[in-house]
Amino acid sequence: MTVGHAPPPSLPDISPVSILEEVIPAARSGSGRRAGVPRWLRRTIGPLLLLVTWQVLSSTGVLPADVLASPGTIARAGWELIADGTLPHAIGVSLQRVAVGLLLGGTIGVSLALVSGLSRLGEDLVDATVQMLRTVPWVGLIPLFIIWLGIGEAPKVALIALGVAFHLYLNVYAGIRGVDAQLVEAGESLGLKRWGLIRHVVLPGALPGAMTGLRYSLATAWLALVFGESINADAGIGFLMNQAREFFRTDVIVVCLVVYAFLGLLADAVVRTLERLLLQWRPTFTGQ
Repeated sequence: MTVGHAPPPSLPDISPVSILEEVIPAARSGSGRRAGVPRWLRRTIGPLLLLVTWQVLSSTGVLPADVLASPGTIARAGWELIADGTLPHAIGVSLQRVAVGLLLGGTIGVSLALVSGLSRLGEDLVDATVQMLRTVPWVGLIPLFIIWLGIGEAPKVALIALGVAFHLYLNVYAGIRGVDAQLVEAGESLGLKRWGLIRHVVLPGALPGAMTGLRYSLATAWLALVFGESINADAGIGFLMNQAREFFRTDVIVVCLVVYAFLGLLADAVVRTLERLLLQWRPTFTGQ
């Protein structure tokens, strides 16, 4: 009787396709389990835990009131500032400064990016100068702004505009130069001239970079506002913070910081909405 060789044991299929077939359903089932809890509720868990911990530390005396006021005290201070109209007036003044600075700085930054990104001659004339100036700490220019522009609204707006202009310039310029050359060649083969290429190919391709620059610019605008409103301000959120510092009112200081944070979140939400409206053609990964 002839003994034959036994067939080799079959190995499990470990190809990338089989792995994906197992992983993707698991990921989908996991996301389905999370779908029962609203996303906005999941996002509030962290801040609520922080507030509860903060209140417990304040109530037990671990966190003294002269170091940092409790959330309850801060809420009462905020309500008082809203009731007497102090906080709404300060927010209005600060928003006006940010809007003017954002408009001025955005116009300058985008204009320079278009000149530098769309033309090699423009790049030679503009880019080196902008790259040199952006390395200078713009907060350190406050003394010069005071000497040049006085102590009124002009230096505050100029400081915001300066911080905004550099972010928009860098991102719009990078977006223009990051457009796929094959798309430009395809546009040329379809008969598009220079301005047609710029309008239908280059500018839409640079739009994601411009949106990113706008988000960075808004964050920088609020940061510049804090420094700008320390220049002999008689109104605004920064003015309230300076007054509170002189009287050791940590509750009012935290109220102003919370206002800054919410205004920043509101600005970011506006930019996200613009991205959804203007970049519907760009599919992106949103997480699992």
